[in-house]
Amino acid sequence: MSIKDRMSGNEAIAYAMKQIEPDVFAAFPITPSTEIPQYFAQYVADGKVSTEFVTVESEHSSMSACMGAQAAGCRAVTATSSAGLAFMYEMLYVVASARLPVTLACVNRALTGPININNDHSDSMGARDSGWIQLYAENNQEAYDNYLQAMRIAERPDVRLPIMICQDGFITSHAVENILLETDEKVKAFVGTYEPENYLLNPDMPLAVGPYDTCPYYMEHKVQQAQAMKNAKQAILDVAADFERTFGRRYGLIEEYCMEDAEAALVLIGSTAGTARACIDEMRREGKKVGLIKIRSFRPFPAEEIAKALSGVRAAAVMDKSEGFSGCGGPVYAETCAACITLPKVPKLIDVVYGLGGRDCRMEDIRRVYDHLYEILETGETGPVYLHMGQRSNEKEVL
Repeated sequence: MSIKDRMSGNEAIAYAMKQIEPDVFAAFPITPSTEIPQYFAQYVADGKVSTEFVTVESEHSSMSACMGAQAAGCRAVTATSSAGLAFMYEMLYVVASARLPVTLACVNRALTGPININNDHSDSMGARDSGWIQLYAENNQEAYDNYLQAMRIAERPDVRLPIMICQDGFITSHAVENILLETDEKVKAFVGTYEPENYLLNPDMPLAVGPYDTCPYYMEHKVQQAQAMKNAKQAILDVAADFERTFGRRYGLIEEYCMEDAEAALVLIGSTAGTARACIDEMRREGKKVGLIKIRSFRPFPAEEIAKALSGVRAAAVMDKSEGFSGCGGPVYAETCAACITLPKVPKLIDVVYGLGGRDCRMEDIRRVYDHLYEILETGETGPVYLHMGQRSNEKEVL
C-alpha cells in the first residue's frame, strides 16, 4: 500500500534516489536543484545508502564523472538547473553518443542572461536535441513517479540513452504537496538492478568509450542513436503500463483533458497544466468546449499522439515556456506544427510564449488564450501566430 506524505518536488526526487540507491551521485550545487544533493548527502551521512557521493568542481565535471561511472558499469545520477545544464553541454552529447543511461534530475530554470533564477524551460529546451530522453512533471507526484520509471526506460537494451527528469523550478521543486510514496522494497523490485551489456571493468571484453569516430562510421552511429530514441517511445509506454499495474497510477506520452469534443485546445508542458485544468472546468460549466493536451515526453516527441488528439480540434494554442529565437515561435510550437502537417484538416495553430523568467500565469491568463482562440473561430482569421503573453508594454497585447 502507498504511504501518504507531504514533500517538495526536490525532496521527492532525493527520496526516490535513496530508494533506488544508485552507485554514484556526482554533485555540484545550483539553484533551484541544490536541495536534491543536499537531501541525498544527508542520506549518505546517515548511512542510509551506500552510494559514492562525489563532490566535484563544476557541472561539466559532474557529468564527466557520471559518464565515467556509467561506462564502468555503475548506475550514475546527478541533478542540475539552468547554467549548470548549459555548462554540461559538451558532455550531454558525449554521454548520449556513448549510449550511457545516466539519469539527470533537471529542475527547470531560466538561462542567463539577463541573470534570473526563476522558472521557465529554456535550459532543458536548449538541450532538446542532445540525444537525451526528456520527461516533464506537472507536480511533485509526477516528478517522483517519473524518477521511479526513468532507469528502466533508459537502460532497456534497445534504448540505452541518458534521461532527464524535468520539473518546474520553485513551482514544483520547492512547493510542498501531498504525495503517495512507495515502500523501498517495492521500488527496488520495480526498478531492478543495472545489467550493462558492455562496461569498462569487464576483463573478458576490453573496450574503449568515446573514441574518435571517423566519417565511415559517424553517421551509422547517429542513425543508431536516432533509432534508439524511436524505441524509447515504446519503452516509456511499456514501463508506464507496468508502473500502473504495480502502483496504480497511469502515465503515457501525453495526457488529454476534456479533448473528446473540444473545439479549442491548449498544448503545453509542466505545472501550468493544473492551472489550465481549473480554467477548463470553469469554462466547461459555461458551455465552452475547451480541452488540454499536456506533454509528458518531449523527447521522444509524441507526434502521432498529438496529431490524433488535435485532429478534431478547430483551433489550438501551443504554449511555450521558453523562447525559441527562431523568429516564428518556440520549440513546442515548431514540433506540434510539424506533427499536424499531415492531418487531412489542420487546426488553426498559434504559439503563445509565456512565463519567461518566472512570469506568473494565472487562470485569467489561460482564459484569455481560450477567448482568443474563440475569436479566431468566430472570425475565421488566425491573425498573428507568434505571440507573447504577460509582458509589460506600451502596446496593447494581442491576447
